[in-house]
Amino acid sequence: MTVLVAGVGNLLRGDDGFGVVVAERLLECGVPEQVRVIDTGIGGIHLVQELMSGVDGLIVVDAIDLERASGTVLVVRPDILDVGTLPPQRRRDELADVHYATPERAFMLAQALGVLPAETWVVGCQPADADRLGPGLHDSVEAAVDVAVAEVRRLVRTLGVPWG
Repeated sequence: MTVLVAGVGNLLRGDDGFGVVVAERLLECGVPEQVRVIDTGIGGIHLVQELMSGVDGLIVVDAIDLERASGTVLVVRPDILDVGTLPPQRRRDELADVHYATPERAFMLAQALGVLPAETWVVGCQPADADRLGPGLHDSVEAAVDVAVAEVRRLVRTLGVPWG
């Protein structure tokens, strides 16, 4: 069993750096041998490249608009567009951007390539302001980092990998 945990975001855009901060915190605490934690930044194609090596589970941590109070953490299964069901022109349009800057587009490409694991989750946190320029998380989002770390560990355990 191999689990990939990917922190997504931009540390220079305030709360958008949430996923990266969570990934850093996980690495500081140590991870089980079966778990790889990476910082994909804003390059979704990097996530797809990591999935090409084959993993059994994927957990993406990101700041996402959940329409909740800032700092709220939710675990969701991503809704992924199946490009195989689209007409050829729309399929080309959906897959044209080679950067895949969002997790949703990276999921779509990974699924089309057959490398997206069935066990895929997003641990999302409602940002206070993901558009602010500059480093640092708002207090409510900073407080959610430990909550997200606990959720990642819980999800990994559901896949049969022990993690305190």
